[in-house]
Amino acid sequence: MRRAAVATVATAMAVSLAACGSAKESGDKAEASKAEKKGPITIGLLLPENQTARYEKFDKPLIEKKVSELTGGTGKIVYANAKQDATTQSQQADTMITNKVDVLVVDAVDSKAIASSVKKAKGAGIPVVAYDRLAEGPIDAYTSFDNEEVGRVQGKALLDELGDKAKSGDIVMMNGASTDPNAGLFKKGALSVLDGKVNIGKSYDTKEWKPENANANMEGAISALGKDKIIGVYSANDGMAGGIITALKGAGFTKLPPVTGQDAELAGVQRIVSGEQFMSVYKSYPQEAEIAAEMAVALAKGEKLDSIAKTTVDSPTTKAVPTVLVPVVSLTKDNINETVIKDGIYTVAEICTDKYKAACDAAGVK
Repeated sequence: MRRAAVATVATAMAVSLAACGSAKESGDKAEASKAEKKGPITIGLLLPENQTARYEKFDKPLIEKKVSELTGGTGKIVYANAKQDATTQSQQADTMITNKVDVLVVDAVDSKAIASSVKKAKGAGIPVVAYDRLAEGPIDAYTSFDNEEVGRVQGKALLDELGDKAKSGDIVMMNGASTDPNAGLFKKGALSVLDGKVNIGKSYDTKEWKPENANANMEGAISALGKDKIIGVYSANDGMAGGIITALKGAGFTKLPPVTGQDAELAGVQRIVSGEQFMSVYKSYPQEAEIAAEMAVALAKGEKLDSIAKTTVDSPTTKAVPTVLVPVVSLTKDNINETVIKDGIYTVAEICTDKYKAACDAAGVK
């Protein structure tokens, strides 16, 4: 994929999940009787966990910054992180509803469990933007990445790296948490590329996306398959890739098999530079965060989303949700300069610490 794709919203893309129920036009989702919002806008931001570096480092400050820009510095963010607990997130949402925020932006821990809070918000006249994960319930808008494409990018990178050795052994699939609808889409996309072209020796849905759970799963896979049989690992994200690589090293792999990832976490980028991790998926968090902020501010003002969202998706409970999907890029040693460094996600100094300086020089990271 060309890096130019990072800056282009995939607005022509339509995604269909099994659907029932209906969603009204986005402008009608806010209270029809509400005139343009008077006074400061308050947005409740609910993020799912802090195991993955992106939420605290990128999503939260980026959304805060864009809301401030869009409201002339008057917009307020009320923030809560559920630390991977669906019950906690529901309580956080209910508190924000009680405190009468103008809009909720929700990245769900569990897409089904959050539905009751989404319904409460709607009953209170509070629009809901599903962020990064397609929450169930009567949501008003959704922005994320093309999650099946993420899986396809990961699967293709792994298949290309294996080349004519793709059937010479087994690969292990380390998928994300079963409670996260994105994890199923990543898996679906990856399997669309890998099915029939590799031997999948073991496949796991990793509880809570935790690196330690991926580590334990990988140790089990090595024990069951034998280290001489494992030729590659599909890891759905960088955090789990770290746990997987630790397990591989602990088992005595002298040459690590290619391991995929996602999120372009700093540790993942450093592992790519050093050759421990084969690739990650770079997703433009600034673009996703800005779109969520634009949706939230528009909904708080009672405005339609026609100028922001050019396509729709169906959730299991709601049809035709106004949507923006942001494209993704395969990140390898070859394009670190053109992606995470060029876009200001990391500086060369952050990536190329003393431990990685020689590897950075060899890879041309500068």
